[in-house]
Amino acid sequence: MPRAGLDPAGVVAAGAALADEVGLANLTMGLLAARVGVRTPSLYKHVGGQEDLNRRIAVLALREAAEAVGGAIQGYAGRDALAAAARAFRTFVLEHPGRYAATIGVEPSGPDDPLAIAGQRLLGAFTAVLRGYEIDESDVDHALRMLRSLCHGFATLQAANGFQWSADIDESFEWLIAFADRGLRTM
Repeated sequence: MPRAGLDPAGVVAAGAALADEVGLANLTMGLLAARVGVRTPSLYKHVGGQEDLNRRIAVLALREAAEAVGGAIQGYAGRDALAAAARAFRTFVLEHPGRYAATIGVEPSGPDDPLAIAGQRLLGAFTAVLRGYEIDESDVDHALRMLRSLCHGFATLQAANGFQWSADIDESFEWLIAFADRGLRTM
């Protein structure tokens, strides 16, 4: 019988928080069981194992990132929307590096997979940003990949303490936003 007060959503939320603390690669079922105060076999009443847990964390992370980016761009267009989206995404990754790491390389099983749905919501927010630019429909996928690469790359490098130069990181990020804006305006 599952422990009172413990359910799949609670296990995933605890796993996501723990992944943010220790890193996704260090998240184990045993460590999570200790965190929520149960024995490891008890977790299997709520999640199907490590792979299932990581996948559910990825869904949670994509939902949260979509909410953050979508909320940030409300009422903005063009460069202002781009800046709001990029900043919200960066903040999300910096605050939740473990759960964000769960989203990398995981593939949806189909269009109805919660992972696909959550991913589409995040892409939808970035697609809304692109509506403020004159991007040909045939170039939208390319523009989305460019934005994801810029935002993902910067945020994950920063989260991993990958910038050791003396230049201010925030100034570099604003430079990235200005660069992306100029590129999108010239398309």
